[in-house]
Amino acid sequence: MNSNQSVMTNEQTETSNYRVPLIILTSLFFMWGFITSLNDILIPHLKAVFDLNYFQAMAVNSAFFGAYAIVSYPAGNLVKKIGYQSGIVGGLAIASAGCIVFAFAADIHQYSVFLLALFILASGITILQVAANPFVTKLGPSSTASSRLTLTQAFNSLGTTLAPSFGAILILSVAVLSSNELASMSDSELAAFRLEQAQAVKLPYFLLAAVLASLAVIFSFVKLPKIDQNATSSESSVDSIWRHKHLVFGVGAIFVYVGAEVAIGSFLVNFFAEPNIAGMLESEAAHYVTYYWGGAMVGRFIGAAVMMKIAANKVLAFNGTAACLAVLVAVFSSGSTAMIAILSVGLFNSIMFPTVFSLAINKLGSLAGQGSGMLCVAIVGGALIPPLQGAIADQVGIQLALLLPALCYLYIVFYGLKGHRVAS
Repeated sequence: MNSNQSVMTNEQTETSNYRVPLIILTSLFFMWGFITSLNDILIPHLKAVFDLNYFQAMAVNSAFFGAYAIVSYPAGNLVKKIGYQSGIVGGLAIASAGCIVFAFAADIHQYSVFLLALFILASGITILQVAANPFVTKLGPSSTASSRLTLTQAFNSLGTTLAPSFGAILILSVAVLSSNELASMSDSELAAFRLEQAQAVKLPYFLLAAVLASLAVIFSFVKLPKIDQNATSSESSVDSIWRHKHLVFGVGAIFVYVGAEVAIGSFLVNFFAEPNIAGMLESEAAHYVTYYWGGAMVGRFIGAAVMMKIAANKVLAFNGTAACLAVLVAVFSSGSTAMIAILSVGLFNSIMFPTVFSLAINKLGSLAGQGSGMLCVAIVGGALIPPLQGAIADQVGIQLALLLPALCYLYIVFYGLKGHRVAS
């Protein structure tokens, strides 16, 4: 047997050994996708419950994605000390606790308590991301890391696809009264109505808490491969993470990608309710959000296959260009054309996160864990860009505010064409 055949046999054996762990880890990607996508339903719901403007409603995203900025770096250090599997168990336990706090927040009926609960929940999800993303890239040959992470992210998108309909049925199905009907209520009647609306979140979040707690127990006992985080190191112990330009540019790419994706998703229900777009009721519009996240799911399955043949950075640049053009069509058109255009952005978003992530940690060696933490910090784009878009929407309307995500996609194109290159 020659050396090439030996390498191929070793890679095939390695892939076979890692297949079951990859399947198990996929459940995590599904769960955090499901939970994240529920924010798109919570925003219009809490906006109505607490009579918020768009900027105030976007505080949901600030609380949730702000956790990535605060928790990611210490989470990276924690995972380095206790290992990937223990990090996953801890993340699941914290996320479950956050769901319980969120459900009880309905009884307190304070917007700030809901935001605190979301922060706790997101802190658990952050630890999961810091542990699971680099774990997946290490479960097999580095040459197929982008494809492998894209495939697992496809199940993340399955979660984001199912969550809007789940939320529409259990959360947005609560009767919504007109402004005239609300104005005719006494203060006590209005307070009672607001409290009833807030109670709609209790059942779904208690259910999520139970599922997350069950997964924590499962991951406590399941046997996952032990991977030495320093085993692939080819870097000096004094090497600086900031010397790796492709990682630094990748941090920017994750920031704008998450910000754009979340900003668009968070505004879809209100966008479809606009008279010149579709004039839908919120409960009806919520079901259409499924197509946005469903497009991301389909695109990831396709992308996982395409990137086995075409360089990941080229696919990234193409999708960034297509997403930018689709947003511009949504901004400068109306009716079904605008609806289809904005929903199609989900398809083009599909491969962006896993592709940027795998390109950014490429050849980092022992710095991969630290690089993963930095990339997860960049998810804070989901906390900062949506409120900025909300402030713009309060001034010029939802449609023109979408120009902000269009600019974000232009940076994605830059990263795919040039920013991803590893310095020699």
